[in-house]
Amino acid sequence: MTNAAAIPAEDQMRADLYNYMGLLLSGAPDQMLLTQTASLAGDGTTLGRAITQLAQVAAVSKPKTIAREFNALFIGLGRGELLPFASYYLTGFLHEKPLAVLRNDMAAHGIARAANVYEPEDNIASLMEMMAGLIAGRFGAGAADLDQQKMFFNRHIGPWAAHFFDDLQGAKNSVFYASVGAVGRAFMDIESEAFRMVAA
Repeated sequence: MTNAAAIPAEDQMRADLYNYMGLLLSGAPDQMLLTQTASLAGDGTTLGRAITQLAQVAAVSKPKTIAREFNALFIGLGRGELLPFASYYLTGFLHEKPLAVLRNDMAAHGIARAANVYEPEDNIASLMEMMAGLIAGRFGAGAADLDQQKMFFNRHIGPWAAHFFDDLQGAKNSVFYASVGAVGRAFMDIESEAFRMVAA
């Protein structure tokens, strides 16, 4: 189902990349997603080079291997190598104030937690998907304007996501996901700079 009001092509590309990052960070990719990832081609920008590297790694990766990597990074025995939650990165603990603030903002934008999702809403995958939805107009009263996007990004993503993607690149168990981290870091840098240029 498509949104009735078309959004600019640049915003659609941003929403697509947020969605794609959310998909990769919510679970290990299957063969179809890996094949699609391997077909990506970047340009000479930092983000483009990171996308090209991710495509090259995807081309030689197997779903079972990446599933083990995902498990070691994010699930593990008791916990994974990384805890991809805003509350943890910003306070050192899960279920803290950043999660409460996010839940208030989700309600304001008409964003509901999926019934089959049991982890806190401030995980990186969910935040990527939420940002995509705000840009594309999947929630509430249509596409969020730049001021609303900036507010959501600055509250819930900007303060910690770049740090998380740096950690993902450097994690002991990261191979495929090191390249995901490079794409995420480059994308967060672009978004942060773009939102800095939006008048307050």
